[in-house]
Amino acid sequence: MPTRLASCSCGRLTATVTGEPLRISICHCLACQRRTGSVFGQQARFPRDSVTLAGASTEFVRVGDDGGPVRFHFCPACGATVWYVADDMPEFVAIPVGAFADPGFPAPTVSVYEERKHGWVQPPPEAEHIP
Repeated sequence: MPTRLASCSCGRLTATVTGEPLRISICHCLACQRRTGSVFGQQARFPRDSVTLAGASTEFVRVGDDGGPVRFHFCPACGATVWYVADDMPEFVAIPVGAFADPGFPAPTVSVYEERKHGWVQPPPEAEHIP
């Protein structure tokens, strides 16, 4: 089983995961665009019991487009988000794929909120496409 390390930019906040992600997705919602400073957010979802979190985090709670709260944890020193949990799915931890700094990380299998996708973005054709 693979072990991967995700961290913030300064390395003070980390998430160590064991095993493969249950889902890798890209989200084109406007909130993810604002949160990442990019044109989409990409995250990998893991069972909570396969994730070990270390370091102090600051929590930011926002309500998702579906109406449920999501708790984002970011480093108070450098500001990078390392993990988050949706209140309606506490058994899972989502980690932004960029926090792994691994160009060999698997491609996304799901693309959501595609009606808000920038026109030049081309998700993998074999991914599930959700408008």
